[in-house]
Amino acid sequence: MSETPAAERMRRHRQRRSEGLRYVGIELRETEISRLVYAGYLKNDKRDNLSAIRSALYEFLDTVLQ
Repeated sequence: MSETPAAERMRRHRQRRSEGLRYVGIELRETEISRLVYAGYLKNDKRDNLSAIRSALYEFLDTVLQ
């Protein structure tokens, strides 16, 4: 029997918390995505790729918050 969607969300929530992580959903403006491109964190041809944007934002935050 597979997990219900609610059970899966709770499992992921607990896993993140045990790893010291929190989920924060955010909205980015096109200008903010452009800044990630300009600063070299994101390739221009990947600006519509959500996975690439997420990775670029993580890299940016790791750099800025060190």
